[in-house]
Amino acid sequence: METSLLHWTEQGTERSARWHSEAGMPPPKRVVVADDTLNADTAYRLACEGTALLWRGDFQNARQLLQALARRAEGKQGKPKKKAAKAPATPTEAFHLHRQAQSQRARTLAMLLIPFEPGYTIPLRRAPEVKLACNEAYGRGEDAFVISLRELLGVIGAHEWRRTGVEIPALDARIHPHYGVFSPVRGEYVQLVAETPLPKKTTVAFDIGAGTGVLSAVLAKRGVPHVVATDTDRRALSCARDNFARLDLDEQVELLEADLFPPGRAPLVVCNPPWLPARPSSSIENALYDLDSRMLKGFLAGLKDHLTEDGEGWLILSDLAEHLGLRPREQLLEWIAQAGLVVLGRQDVRPTHPKASDAEDPLHAARAAEVTSLWRLGAART
Repeated sequence: METSLLHWTEQGTERSARWHSEAGMPPPKRVVVADDTLNADTAYRLACEGTALLWRGDFQNARQLLQALARRAEGKQGKPKKKAAKAPATPTEAFHLHRQAQSQRARTLAMLLIPFEPGYTIPLRRAPEVKLACNEAYGRGEDAFVISLRELLGVIGAHEWRRTGVEIPALDARIHPHYGVFSPVRGEYVQLVAETPLPKKTTVAFDIGAGTGVLSAVLAKRGVPHVVATDTDRRALSCARDNFARLDLDEQVELLEADLFPPGRAPLVVCNPPWLPARPSSSIENALYDLDSRMLKGFLAGLKDHLTEDGEGWLILSDLAEHLGLRPREQLLEWIAQAGLVVLGRQDVRPTHPKASDAEDPLHAARAAEVTSLWRLGAART
């Protein structure tokens, strides 16, 4: 990847440093040096104008400033409210407006920048020790760079997730997500895989797009002798490998770098693709958004050729896209039929995450109606 440089003037001298952004944001064109004397209102105005603030003050004060910027971005500063905007005409419009607002908020909050010296050292007062967290996220750091404080806090938070793990009742154990790999915090889809009866003689199973490896682990714990897990993302592969070792499953689960299917056929092929057909704006969003339903269509199109006779493909999919008007149910059924597949059955579950009951969420109506399903698919008889 081409290295981008951030340029700024400090004490009359032109300076530059490597710019790092996981979301692929270009380096800000306007940069001012800021410290503890900067008030939140001025900082927010500059950030909204696209002027980045390269922090030279106390690190903990920078964290407090970021919180103040977030409150202003969310309109929680007690200022007179603007006239309410016209309500979106459709759920699809609401979804796109919501993503647009999220993107604008992210750009604004990303304007507060933190400098790094070589070896992941932050040259600021009261700065935390973040070398381990950064090594986990980025690998060895041997040069200076600049990063947004918001992204750095995400790296620190991911380190804590990785350290403590996520309790998975179906495993009676924890899964430890790595930075950039989506955490299995929505347990309902994991329970579907844990409770749906396995096809007869399931001696091998494929897990397509393994992520943290949680579904492979569930299948292995259920007694499938050999599970083959695939992914293309290097962080996901490293994360899954780590989890299989923690669970003492690395002999039972084979991990392959592959786009969708491994070679051969299996009596059970499982896939939990991203649920929404939209463009991801960062690497971790690849677990949420699947542009043009590429992975979903690829799984369906190739499934028949990777199933043994009487084998089953398990497609784990939320219908949120349907409630948002992004992909009709008829389209999904058409892709299934075009792939030479039939629906053998379906297990449904209602989501239990907090947003499903949050009436203030912009997408509340769609989330309240959402159902997550495990579609049991088989090859159509000719």
